[in-house]
Amino acid sequence: MIKVVILGGGNVAFHLTKHLLKSNAVTVAQVYNRNLSSIAYLKNEVPITSNINELKEADVYIIAVADNAIAPLSSQLICNNKLVVHTSGGSNLNELKSQSNKGVFYPLQTFSKDREVDFSTIPICIEATNNNDLKLLELLAATISKKIYHINSKQREKLHVAAVFVNNFVNHLYKIGHDICEKEHIPFEILQPLIKETSQKINELTPLASQTGPAKRNDTKTIKKHMAMLTKNQQEIYTLLTNSIYNTYGKKL
Repeated sequence: MIKVVILGGGNVAFHLTKHLLKSNAVTVAQVYNRNLSSIAYLKNEVPITSNINELKEADVYIIAVADNAIAPLSSQLICNNKLVVHTSGGSNLNELKSQSNKGVFYPLQTFSKDREVDFSTIPICIEATNNNDLKLLELLAATISKKIYHINSKQREKLHVAAVFVNNFVNHLYKIGHDICEKEHIPFEILQPLIKETSQKINELTPLASQTGPAKRNDTKTIKKHMAMLTKNQQEIYTLLTNSIYNTYGKKL
């Protein structure tokens, strides 16, 4: 059995705890969060604490907190000869400041507490400072996922930038589309089949080959009409993306 302590009360910590608790090969020894009320829902399933000095013994300490909290939190840990990992895509392994073995256990997915995820399909990117710890992280990852990747800090930071483009930025564009529909009293669900097909199409085609729309067609008449309908902020985003598509396909306004 791999014994783990999870530190954090946010979305990643929530889902990691939930799925590791289901594993027959893992014991969740404890969950820590400085705000005990955020993890109170776990009190009947696993020991919880808000005292960093009362952490239980474990093989792996998983820090699942905001990026800027990794260094100060890890510096408080006293767990020599144990493995401390963070779950951040955008942070270097060296952000961990504990006097311990160090690693990264990064599940590449968007998490919300009120939405179920199939963890077996989520890529888990792992890194460690020695082979024994890397093997331990492989075993731990394999208890909840079928997709395990050895990704170093430099690669992971670039991967995180890519993830921001395909997830965070795309979702913000959904929000803008939703705003436009809502203003005109149009059901947003009309766009959902288009959203679904766009995301599924790249299973068979590259994003480069999948591109359609007025920017690729150099349809300046439609582009100007669209611009006249948008707010100033929306126009800036529309122009930036339109020019990027123009540049990609050899056309520019």
